[in-house]
Amino acid sequence: MRALRRRAAATAVLLPLLPLFLVGACSGGPSLENQGAVTAPPGDSKHLTIGTAGFTESDVLAQMYALLLKQAGYSTEILSVANRELYEPALESGQIDVVPEYAATFADWLNAKTNGAKAPPVGSPDLDATMKALRGLAAPRGLTVLDPGRAVDQNAFAVTAAYAKQHRLKTLSDLGASGLKVRLAAGDECVQRPYCEPGLKKTYGIDVTAVDPKGVGTTQSKKAVQDGKDQMVLTTTTDATLSDFGLVLLADDKHLQNADYIVPVINRSRAGSERVAKTLGALNSVLTTQDLASMNEQVDSWRRLPQDVARSYLESKGLLKG
Repeated sequence: MRALRRRAAATAVLLPLLPLFLVGACSGGPSLENQGAVTAPPGDSKHLTIGTAGFTESDVLAQMYALLLKQAGYSTEILSVANRELYEPALESGQIDVVPEYAATFADWLNAKTNGAKAPPVGSPDLDATMKALRGLAAPRGLTVLDPGRAVDQNAFAVTAAYAKQHRLKTLSDLGASGLKVRLAAGDECVQRPYCEPGLKKTYGIDVTAVDPKGVGTTQSKKAVQDGKDQMVLTTTTDATLSDFGLVLLADDKHLQNADYIVPVINRSRAGSERVAKTLGALNSVLTTQDLASMNEQVDSWRRLPQDVARSYLESKGLLKG
């Protein structure tokens, strides 16, 4: 569901470069049999291309990566590519050097690419297990996954503040124990995804009576909950507009959702140096889920430019010299 939502939101594609990416997609980057490409010494190219999937959060993260790397002595450029099917092969081939990713989602995507669409998922709520699986899948493709920080963009569920207060709800467990019947605004795939309707029923005992297919975190879905047509909406932990609709998140206290922590993924042969890892790792020590939500809000609601929001944030945390 996360991948579908991000593809729908990602519209800023640099069309002139698509033929190059399509070539990369066909070749698939370093062959899994070509161990020379995988075991080559980590590279330290002086010019680095940072990829973004074109939606707000990805744009802001890419801008922060670019600013930090530029300060560390690299020349940088940002390339917006609409979906993972295009930018991941470009990352393998070195047309993109660094991209912000989501640990569990990317692990499952690489797993399906490597082992087939029907392969059992490897992403889970366990961050350590997810990172181990992700790094094991990424390394043969010449990719290095840097350490995650504290920021996580997971699927999440929200109700109106009034509804939460009326029924004394703070967690999804509270909602399950209440016995309330819940009509859920979400994507149509929610009816079969384990972290959505089936998981809410099995893990929390929530009585989901119907799924209203209005999309994940869309204005239409949040408005349906605000107006009382639906009782709960599927969104994300970094949704910047919940307060605009009078909505609050219910805590996933039994950890139904996967560990989609923000992780930089790099092309090892071009950007695998300790300097790159240290530079991007500095962001991990300060960036939180709340910070991401705030920056998303500044772009989406306040209409600030991603590069300005990124610069202001890094300067406020002492990571970027003015």
